[in-house]
Amino acid sequence: MSALSNKKILITQPRPESDKSPYFELARKHGVDLEFFPFILLEGIAAKDFRKQKIDIPSYSAVVFTSRHGIDHFFRTCEELKITISQDTKYFCITEAVALYLQKFILYRKRKVFYGADGTNKSLFEVINKHKENEKFLYPCSENQQDNEIVNWLKCNKCEFDTPFMYKTISNDVKSVLSRSEFDIICFFTPSGVRSLLENYPTYEQNGTKIGAFGINTFKAVEDAGLTLHIKAPAPETPSMVAALEKYFSGLKK
Repeated sequence: MSALSNKKILITQPRPESDKSPYFELARKHGVDLEFFPFILLEGIAAKDFRKQKIDIPSYSAVVFTSRHGIDHFFRTCEELKITISQDTKYFCITEAVALYLQKFILYRKRKVFYGADGTNKSLFEVINKHKENEKFLYPCSENQQDNEIVNWLKCNKCEFDTPFMYKTISNDVKSVLSRSEFDIICFFTPSGVRSLLENYPTYEQNGTKIGAFGINTFKAVEDAGLTLHIKAPAPETPSMVAALEKYFSGLKK
């Protein structure tokens, strides 16, 4: 029997909509049991509260998106405020998957939509850098936004930009999933997900559970929580959490 057989892995995100998700291929290949459960929920900020930020959306020529949630809340806010987005607006996305999600809301034109090569902030910055002249950027984000790497890069590179809050992150009740099963691995994707764990279980102890994390700020949140981090993404060889898990599983088999 494989050393991985029946290992239980908790992915702290919603279950992928497509059965073709690489997560399911990973599970089949290694015989592991995957469970998906979002540790955070996103709540939209009402249009009347958004107005208080005094952001004139049509005056921005480019929008930066790092998630589908950002896209959803950006266009929801525009609809509530009855704002029409110019067809000349440019969109800079963290991944191709996020970029393609724009098709729900706009006529997708390749010369107006750009995305990073490997899902890292670095590759997103490389794309923005090629087009930043004469652009005014809008980076919609959460009210309790903790990923400042993008904001810092925009500042350091003297980009004209604003970061309006369009939604807020709240902790989900994760006791139902963690109380009924012990997981061999728990994968986090945001500092907010780690915070949710600690809000639900203030005295949480790992007890042998391996922790995976995506992104520098999530690494820091895991370590600040006094937890040991075993699986990291993105990295040059592991641009996604799936790739990082694949590498980890391959190491266990050796």
